[in-house]
Amino acid sequence: LLMGISSGLPLALTGGTLQAWMKAEGVDLGAIGLFALVGFPYTFKFVWAPLMDRFNLFAKWGRRRSWMLISQTLLIVSVIALGFTKPQENLWFVAFFALLVSFFSASQDIVIDAWRRESLKDEELGFGSSVHVTGYLFAFRMISGSLALIMSDHMSWSAVYNIMAAVIGLGLIATLLSKEPE
Repeated sequence: LLMGISSGLPLALTGGTLQAWMKAEGVDLGAIGLFALVGFPYTFKFVWAPLMDRFNLFAKWGRRRSWMLISQTLLIVSVIALGFTKPQENLWFVAFFALLVSFFSASQDIVIDAWRRESLKDEELGFGSSVHVTGYLFAFRMISGSLALIMSDHMSWSAVYNIMAAVIGLGLIATLLSKEPE
């Protein structure tokens, strides 16, 4: 469930929530529309998935857990960095960090799916996948979608993105508590 939350949360942060932030900052609607392109890493994650499947970064943590730790840590850092950008001043920085968030989020999805497949028995896979998807959708729709927009009425966008990065940290905690599949 925690890994599902960590997986689902970044999607809105580079989609609808980011678009709402840019609209609130007075960014041109044409530029906002181009930001749909930052979601490309989700479409093309099959390109680097074989590398993540093949190489073990840290033998101590194992192949799956080491990739999860790296992708989740870089994802958290990217979300924090995105939160400190200024859409009205430099859209290139916003685009760059949004693209990094998408890339590390897609990478996290690759390795969490592989970890789940290898960790669960065949008869547990359906239930495990449904729990993951429940966490994913809850985070995507409720936390980084609705809750982030509500919070933005009461605090800065930087604070909202920092809180969202902390919630993504739940996946990091789950990774640290998990076992490497045999």
